[in-house]
Amino acid sequence: MRILQWGEDRRFDEQRGNIVRLIIFWTLQAVWVWTVSLPLTLVNASDGGGSLKPADVIGWTMWVFGFLIEAAADQQKLSFKNSPENRGKWCDVGVWKYSRHPNYFGEMLLWWGIFVAASPVLEGAEYLVIFGPLFLTLLLLFVSGIPLLEASADKKHGNSGAYRSYKKTTSPLILFPRGVYGNLPGWFKTVFLFEFPFYSRNLPQELG
Repeated sequence: MRILQWGEDRRFDEQRGNIVRLIIFWTLQAVWVWTVSLPLTLVNASDGGGSLKPADVIGWTMWVFGFLIEAAADQQKLSFKNSPENRGKWCDVGVWKYSRHPNYFGEMLLWWGIFVAASPVLEGAEYLVIFGPLFLTLLLLFVSGIPLLEASADKKHGNSGAYRSYKKTTSPLILFPRGVYGNLPGWFKTVFLFEFPFYSRNLPQELG
């Protein structure tokens, strides 16, 4: 829907003019898709069947919630950005009130759900397919997901007191009530809610 409205995928703007860079970009995309979908690929290739197991219910419940959260987050942000009155603002409506990156939380949740649902048919070394959702999680937490967006938002809005307050009281990933999150100790946020210090390394220092 977003690409249909914009007429192009802006993530490809820097790649289109360089065929080598475009090939590398697409190759990395293919590797990413193959790696993340390993649990699903193995299940589809297995002879496993039988009755419904608790892991199936838990896993597919996680998938449904993850899909709904990610879809809601994407749609809410698209609607927010399409409103002229919100130009230059950060999105803090809907699920974005409870997480600074709810779409990534949904993405992680649905792929971990697939792994959980796949687990009843896994044996021995097949459990190594956990690398799929683990790879996605590490990528979004430490490489190309949250760190890049946090840096961009901090540079753009870091001098705003309202933005600083939003960042202090809003979970970076897991949906959490602001009133509760804002009062949690820093060590708890880091250990259990993924509020890593380097997410704020580009935040301008407050003037004394």
